[in-house]
Amino acid sequence: MTGDTGWASFAGRTATGAVECIDVLAEPERLETGTWFVVADFEAGTGTRTDGRARAWRFAALHDAAAQPATTWHGPPSDAWTSSMDRAGYEAAVGRVREHVRDGDVYQANVCRVLSAPLTGSPGTEPDARALATRLAVGNPAPHAAAVHVPAATGLDPVWVVSASPELYLSVRDAPDGAGRVVESGPIKGTARTPDGLTDKDRAENVMITDLVRNDLQTVCRPGTVTVTSLLEVEEHPGLVHLVSRVRGTLSDDVARSGELWRHLLAGTFPPGSVSGAPKSSALRIIGELEPVPRGPYCGAVGWVADGEASLAVGIRTFWWADGLLRFGTGAGITWGSDAAAEWRETELKAERLVALASTGTEPATDR
Repeated sequence: MTGDTGWASFAGRTATGAVECIDVLAEPERLETGTWFVVADFEAGTGTRTDGRARAWRFAALHDAAAQPATTWHGPPSDAWTSSMDRAGYEAAVGRVREHVRDGDVYQANVCRVLSAPLTGSPGTEPDARALATRLAVGNPAPHAAAVHVPAATGLDPVWVVSASPELYLSVRDAPDGAGRVVESGPIKGTARTPDGLTDKDRAENVMITDLVRNDLQTVCRPGTVTVTSLLEVEEHPGLVHLVSRVRGTLSDDVARSGELWRHLLAGTFPPGSVSGAPKSSALRIIGELEPVPRGPYCGAVGWVADGEASLAVGIRTFWWADGLLRFGTGAGITWGSDAAAEWRETELKAERLVALASTGTEPATDR
């Protein structure tokens, strides 16, 4: 059990004893000092559907990540999950995006659905986020895995998020030569079970979104410093592969020293381009029209900000719990070249391993 004091883990850091929660959009300057664990809803600041939240929690104690205590995850039955869109509804949404592409409204839009299943903890408790995080770390290790659980019993704004994200949204750090602060993003576009399954559509989509991310970073970086440092690299993850690119730039002096670094960064880059589309404003409007439920922290951001440095993941491969329901989002990028049935299968591929891990009491496989 996580107890009633709160717990968080990301990038080799574990924190305990939540003491404060802030609204990042209202007080972005607070992130400039101290260590904060951040969860931002996809809808935060986008103006779509509903105003989402971007929150950060400060904890009393910070530790290097250590072996977690042996706890058993008790998830929902595998047949308890339902989807916010069935196959017919999802394929119809793919067709609608293709119509928007044909009409010149958008080049690409990410269409997602949310799976949910009833789940409650023991009487008077919440489900054990630490146990699910440990289970995913064994069965689906991820480079940007994260967990933040602040129970309602703390009296703070509660949160329950466990993520096995493979994707970097933003990192911020001082340049090694002292010449400013470097911001980097690692957009993922293109998913298949094996490298041979990656298509020309996947590669074209990745290039399109990489260009969008490059344009986003140019709004906060010094002119001429934004570069694509790698393009279309194949990364292997448990049960699937991704195409990943990397974009890097040096933050402009007025952004880096303004005291409102995170106001500028979020305004310029959020929500992440890989899970919205291009042009981003048009894609967000279409997403708001087609998706029947909010995404919440799925496709948002989760990670830490510590004394001027940061590492935030895109909130994909992410579970969140509230109101007695465990939720998990899955989606795919839609272009003119999309086949509706293939896009549905991609959403199934992204969900199948993780939902199985969250649903079963057996030991997860460790194959890659």
